[in-house]
Amino acid sequence: MRAKINDLIRGVYGNTFSATHFKILQQQIDDAQSLNLSARKKEWDESDVVLITYADQFFDSQGKGIPALTRFFNRWLGAFFSHTHLLPFYPWSSDDGFSVVDYHSVDPEMGTWHDIANLKKSTKLMFDFVCNHMSAKSKWFANYLQQQTGYEDFFIAVDPSTDLSAVTRPRALPLLTPFTLHTGEVRYLWTTFSEDQIDLNFASPNVFIAMVDVLLRYLKEGADYIRLDAVGFMWKTPGTSCLHLEKTHQLIQIFRAIVDVVAPGTVIITETNVPHKDNIAYYGNGYNEAQMVYQFSLPPLILHAMHCGNVQTLCHWAQGLKLPSKKTTWFNFLASHDGIGLNPLRGLLPEQDILDLVDTLQSEGALISWKNNPDGTRSPYEVNVTYLDALSQKNDGNEQIIAKFILAHALLLTFPGVPAIYIQSLLGSRNDHEAVKRLGYNRAINRTKLNSEEIAHELEASAHLRHAIYNEMVKLITLRRQHKVFHPDAEAIFECPNDSVLKINRVTDEGERLTALFNFSSSCCNLDSEIKCGRDIITDTLIHKKTLTLQPWQVMWITEN
Repeated sequence: MRAKINDLIRGVYGNTFSATHFKILQQQIDDAQSLNLSARKKEWDESDVVLITYADQFFDSQGKGIPALTRFFNRWLGAFFSHTHLLPFYPWSSDDGFSVVDYHSVDPEMGTWHDIANLKKSTKLMFDFVCNHMSAKSKWFANYLQQQTGYEDFFIAVDPSTDLSAVTRPRALPLLTPFTLHTGEVRYLWTTFSEDQIDLNFASPNVFIAMVDVLLRYLKEGADYIRLDAVGFMWKTPGTSCLHLEKTHQLIQIFRAIVDVVAPGTVIITETNVPHKDNIAYYGNGYNEAQMVYQFSLPPLILHAMHCGNVQTLCHWAQGLKLPSKKTTWFNFLASHDGIGLNPLRGLLPEQDILDLVDTLQSEGALISWKNNPDGTRSPYEVNVTYLDALSQKNDGNEQIIAKFILAHALLLTFPGVPAIYIQSLLGSRNDHEAVKRLGYNRAINRTKLNSEEIAHELEASAHLRHAIYNEMVKLITLRRQHKVFHPDAEAIFECPNDSVLKINRVTDEGERLTALFNFSSSCCNLDSEIKCGRDIITDTLIHKKTLTLQPWQVMWITEN
């Protein structure tokens, strides 16, 4: 494996990666390997369900940050989630954590590494490796502006007259931002996401060495899953799209090889909010890049099906899903700290259908974020909304809101792969327009910090929407974790009995079988049943009729006796 790592590095860096660089890298790996970080779970199974949350999501009378999250987790969540994705908990300057000031520290406002270790007693952990960019307020960037030894090329300077029209832009913001060195020289630096998020120059071996050190730190601190944030942009070559370049894939292969040496069983997850065919390229050959990729097409396809009452596009897409090996699976989600990406719909739906969905969601209170295209036009790239409000309409009563929401999440839990559930969804949060006004950015609509004592009171109040959502959700999660037929690798067969009903058969190698039915219609639907004797495990009722009746937005999980 060491020889493989060296060969991969030579393929990326050639002779620029010196003997000294190799010596430093070797020492980094040896030091980490000596800690025996191999006690990871080697395979995923039906019990794996991930919670997505900010480390400072909660506050209470005892304090805030990671200790408050741990208190809430142990009371309300620990019985239902195997893993917790802690969104960036490092010191930061913008973008709610994704503009990292210091990769190696815990933000003092959130806690300490000791607090992280204490949370890990209750749950496996997923960390963000924000590998594409870091904060303009960071020490590394200050060193660059001072041109200190070793930092001279840490970031990417570009002549502003360079033709960069082919570069894929995720934001309607300038690609280059001017900064002044200590000498007075002005340099235009690559800033894919914002002027406070300076892209790292992975063409520099020094940057690579520094970022491997960060990756190894996260393994040492107990990360079971590593999320590679915005990884598709990592390598830049002017004149190209600067997205999904071959050397980006090669860097991921190096990261994977190092992780496999130091902490086998750790899962690499790539976050690439792009059309499906580009997204799945990050599996590599099925063994050498990510073990999981975010299933970015699933959230907007479910929304499209819900608002159209038609599952044909969702079903057709799902029927075409194919993994490159048994060592890979999907990382499925419906909501996260970000909005709902629209780029993953492109190639699956006509552009006009995407725009129609955007109009519908906007009319119901969602906000829309835009990106610049190479031809000078703009396109919607993200819907900012809680998933609860995205699924429902303003005139829906609680019964309809709950039914639609539970249908969508039952589908998430049925889908092959590992499901992840955002804390705001689990707790039935609504759009926070006041936060958007106060903070000045769209994504604040779905990032509200919560008083855990107030939330606990609402979860205990039987008439509260949060109570209903939470209890229905944890019921489904519990059922999933009890049945091997939901194993990520179990076969999944997708069918459409009619335009509004999706049918999924999950089958294990041992022959255990479950039929899941989802009615995306506001009307009752009658279906012929081939099940002679079964049980809907959601309602715990026997199924023995030749015709099944699905209520509006009803889901059934039917096991055969």
